Amino acid sequence: MSITLYELEDCPFCIKVAEALQEAEVEYESVWTDALHSDRDEVKRVSGQRGVPVLVDDEHGVTMAESDNILEYVERTLA
Repeated sequence: MSITLYELEDCPFCIKVAEALQEAEVEYESVWTDALHSDRDEVKRVSGQRGVPVLVDDEHGVTMAESDNILEYVERTLA
């Protein structure tokens, strides 16, 4: 799987991104993160910060945070 979405359950920003990926029919793997920022070591390792959502597109060599940026990327690049 070349697309990975780091997300938090019930996070409205994560839900928006997941819905955009589904609408664009993009296959992706979800990695569910811990609610505590201090426990998000994998997110920090991947993106340099602990916030979610984070999208990793291995095929294009892209890692990005911030839901608005991810939504634009999905629309322009993956849809």
